[in-house]
This record gives sequence, C-alpha cells and structure tokens, in this order.
Amino acid sequence: MPFHGLLPTMSPKKYPNETMAYKLSATGLNLFRECPRCFWLHHNKKIKRPAGIFPSLPSGMDLILKSHFDRFRDKGELPPELNELNGSIKLFDDVELLKVWRNNLRGIQWKDDKENLFRGAVDNILKKGKKLVVLDYKTRGFPLKEDTAEHYQDQLNMYNLLLRKNGYETEDYAYLLFYHPSEVNERGDVVFHTDLVKMEISIKEAERLMKDAVKCLGGEMPEAHDGCEFCKWVKVCNL
Repeated sequence: MPFHGLLPTMSPKKYPNETMAYKLSATGLNLFRECPRCFWLHHNKKIKRPAGIFPSLPSGMDLILKSHFDRFRDKGELPPELNELNGSIKLFDDVELLKVWRNNLRGIQWKDDKENLFRGAVDNILKKGKKLVVLDYKTRGFPLKEDTAEHYQDQLNMYNLLLRKNGYETEDYAYLLFYHPSEVNERGDVVFHTDLVKMEISIKEAERLMKDAVKCLGGEMPEAHDGCEFCKWVKVCNL
C-alpha cells in the first residue's frame, strides 16, 4: 500500500515564502552538501531526516577537552597536545566571550542583508599576535585516513568567515586536533593518540557555500541527490 499520507512525496515542487529568513549553522550546512533536497525540506517544510542513535562519548569528550584546555589557559600555558606550537601561539583568554562562542544556541553570529542568520559554535580559539586561529577537537575510534580532515573543511571555512564578519582578523589556516584511543595501560586508563592537522581555509568558498545554500532554500524543491539514502528510502516507500 502506498505511504503518501505518511511520507513526503517526491512531487510537486513548490516555492517557499521568498521573504522567509533562515537560521543556518556552520555544521548544519553539511546537510546542504550531502543533499540539497533534504536541506530544503528540513528548513522549508520542517521535515527532518529520521534521527539515529547519537553516541554520547564524543559529547563527553568534548566537555572534558574544553575543561582540559581551560586549565592550561588559566595558567598561561599550552597543553602538551600543542607543544609544537609553543612560542608562536597562545590560547584565547577572553573567557566570557569564549563562553558565548562555544554555546550551541548562540555561537559566533552574523546576519546577511536578507536577515538570514548564520552561526557557528567553536571548540576553542588560539591567538597569534592580533590574529585568531580556530581550533576544533575531533574524537574518533581509529587513526586518521588520508581524507579524514577534508570532511571538516566547510566547517572551518565558515567559522573563519563568521569571525571576520564580526570584525576579527584570522589567519588563513585553522587547526584540527584529533583524538583516538591507542591502548589501555596497566591501571585500566585508556590512552589517546593525538594528531594536530593544519588546514588552509578559504573565505571565498565559505561565502559561495552560504550564498548557494540560501539560493537553494529560496527556490523550488531540488531533485533528490543520487547518493542520498534518505531520498531513496522515501521514493521506495511511495511506490
């Protein structure tokens, strides 16, 4: 039996309210990359992808790492994971501002001329002279693959764009700090290996992504992305 009454059908295509302003997060733009149709449905029709089981370990690690870095910041030092940067860089020391920038509901914000709100919540910020450098933590189960860091390029680009839109100077690079478990010692403590990856950032690419995402939302519903398993599932259910 068809499921037309339960699932979003693949047609007809309709234009949303052109005066609508959107709230878009830096990480949320990943959905636009993955599938413009799912992105369009999420923001214009409030039809979200089914939520899977979300692992709590990364969130727990995120809180621990922020506290870990904050202890070193309060001492005016860098943690051992950043030893290779000693002498050239410091941890951002505006505690109250960093609290805002880290907050998922606030973050670093900027509105375009159509009142679309863009925001991004950072893990940490480094300072090199008068310029800021974004530092993002990533926890994973296994060592890095050749293309692992590339998956976070848009996120880093957007963070830097948002900082610049707010009047801050940033370097043309950012850092990803990866943690993955390497062993369990004799006391039963899990030991993590770290990889610090320097990433070149592109403000132009961030601006292009931002404009393309807003243009998508203001137009008709896009075609299903060939590689989107969610769109394939809906299509099969509506046969």
